[in-house]
Amino acid sequence: MTAWSHPVPRYSLVLAGLCRFRVEEVMRDVPFPVARVSQLDYRHEGGEGVSVEAQPLADEYRASALELVDLLNLEPSSHTKLKRLLSSLPDHTLPDTLTSVLRTSFTEQLSVLTAVDLPLRYQAAQPLLNRQIAALKLMKQGPREDKSNDGGSPRQHRRGRVLQIELPRGRRGGREGEEEEEEDEMKELQKRIEKAKLPEHALKAALKELKRLKSLPVQFPEHSVARNYLETLLDLPWSSSTTDTLDLQAARLTLEADHYGLQPVKKRVLEYLAVCQLTQGLKGPILCLVGAPGVGKTSIGRSVAKTLCRKFHRISLGGVCDQSDIRGHRRTYIGSLPGRIMAGLRTVGVRNPVFLLDEVDKLTRGGVHGDPAAALLEVLDPEQNSSFVDHYVGLPFDLSKILFIATANSVATIPAALLDRMEVLEVQGYTSEEKVEIAVRHLLPKQLKQHGLTPDQLTIPPSTLATIANNYTREAGVRGLERNIGAICRSVAVKVAENRGESGKTTPTVVTETMLGDILGPQKFEHEVSERLTRPGVAVGLAWTGMGGEILFIEASRMPGSGELTLTGQLGDVMKESAQIAFNWLRSNASRYGVQCDVPKETDLHIHFPAGAIGKDGPSAGVAIAVALVSLYSRRCVRSDTAMTGEITLRGLVLPVGGIKEKLLAAQRAGIRHVVLPKRNEKDLVELPVNVKNQLEVSLVSTVEEALTKTFDGGLAPISKL
Repeated sequence: MTAWSHPVPRYSLVLAGLCRFRVEEVMRDVPFPVARVSQLDYRHEGGEGVSVEAQPLADEYRASALELVDLLNLEPSSHTKLKRLLSSLPDHTLPDTLTSVLRTSFTEQLSVLTAVDLPLRYQAAQPLLNRQIAALKLMKQGPREDKSNDGGSPRQHRRGRVLQIELPRGRRGGREGEEEEEEDEMKELQKRIEKAKLPEHALKAALKELKRLKSLPVQFPEHSVARNYLETLLDLPWSSSTTDTLDLQAARLTLEADHYGLQPVKKRVLEYLAVCQLTQGLKGPILCLVGAPGVGKTSIGRSVAKTLCRKFHRISLGGVCDQSDIRGHRRTYIGSLPGRIMAGLRTVGVRNPVFLLDEVDKLTRGGVHGDPAAALLEVLDPEQNSSFVDHYVGLPFDLSKILFIATANSVATIPAALLDRMEVLEVQGYTSEEKVEIAVRHLLPKQLKQHGLTPDQLTIPPSTLATIANNYTREAGVRGLERNIGAICRSVAVKVAENRGESGKTTPTVVTETMLGDILGPQKFEHEVSERLTRPGVAVGLAWTGMGGEILFIEASRMPGSGELTLTGQLGDVMKESAQIAFNWLRSNASRYGVQCDVPKETDLHIHFPAGAIGKDGPSAGVAIAVALVSLYSRRCVRSDTAMTGEITLRGLVLPVGGIKEKLLAAQRAGIRHVVLPKRNEKDLVELPVNVKNQLEVSLVSTVEEALTKTFDGGLAPISKL
């Protein structure tokens, strides 16, 4: 049995007949037919059992069969093998076997099959064989008359007819029912080509492929390959598109209803719509949304498609390691398929959808199958994608009408050439107030619907949602918050089901903060900053990761030893260099602060970054390391409500760093009230929500000296000048 799954399931079953029989009684029909039969003829080994009456007919038929083989244009080795095969066939099976491979109709084959008596079978099969021999002799005698309109050679046409004789089944030598079905399918493909409104180059390729498909028998592997290619060609939206909704007011309302916050992204979408109102030739922009997990990057893509009234398709690129996934496989390979871009267009059926390229920063590079990131360069280049050629389709296709939206957690792993082709929009993390608002507007109604509850059965006040966001999650997005709301819904659903079964009534449940311990368990996060800063040598830094902002503790300690400097906490090379710079700055300025920090041979210095299982790198911890070392050697504690970030130089300058908003939000979540930032990062405070600005005291510094005056109670000023 052979099966094809594309474009529709098709099966080909080959059966070998053993004997003729008559159905006496059908015993059952399901799950499969079972019948009682009686055997009509018997198979014998060799030639025994052939009647005297049938023997002359058998000899004549075998001689004609050998004559037919002599007329075929075969290689000497094939000719010898075929004659040997015919000579070895038993007399009672010879007419059945040969009739099945001759060019005969279904009715003629049936007449041979129904002839139970062997003499009658030979009498029915002999004319069919004679007709085939006569046709071949005619071809031998008149080769010039065999030329067709397409200029083919006589030898090619003779070879084509020989193939028709040798094939057991197919469009030329198959059943009449199969021929009619195949002809209907060819007519249907012809109609689809006429209605598809293909461009000239695609129409030419489709007609050429249809002509080739008609000449291929169904059993040939090339038939299914050609058919799949032709149907792919016809399924692509060469001219079909949707009409954009250019109502700015309606688009603004849709975006506001679907997402809370995210003003830069909403602004960019509205700008695109405004330009589309003024010009019809604008190419689709290529946006890259960068942000922590759970901040709504993927849902923004769906919302944009909804706003524009376009179709939406998501392509997950995480872990893709083969450039053929983007460009498609060449048709020379068995099982070839178009790339994900063309497959997506085939799915949506329009040429101007919204494509979401999810997790573009997680493409696998450097494999043996090519670089998929490099394959995306042509797709995402507005100057080139108007004539994108997929390896499978092999024809130029215009991708410039597609609105591409890529998502990533970090731009650090995106190749520079690919990043240059995209317009990067940072999707910032949410404040606690924004998380509560999102939960009230979107998360809670969604979870209630999924768990079969109504607002009358479950109420979660905003104060409880704030407690969940602050004490049970620590993230830039809202996925953890949604999971906890789902856990509460499941707990209440159990009570609702039990009460309904007992009394038929449900009691409304209002989840208070005191009930969270019983439902969600103990608090997972605590504000421990003040407790950990009660000893000298400890400072709090701010880090920015793909998961959002985080606070980072730096601990310094000295002990008797051999004068070694030890750095632990799974640090990268850049962070190790920052620690060395901070220590050398302190050594060069120790006398100004009245401290002795030269490491004698009998003293070791150890700087540790807790959470050792997590890798850390980057220069932004320089200020925090310097403050921790000054605290250690001056034996003064850093302010318990203070965190800091910034890169330092050997001269003590504080340089700007990135991710300021995420870092400040992380400080707010951890209970920090005072943050020290580089002076040159003042411009980044504009993006900070007003409520966060009101909760945080931000000190801007240009040097390490200024940072020391802000991080210690009462300040720490130098006792001497340079």
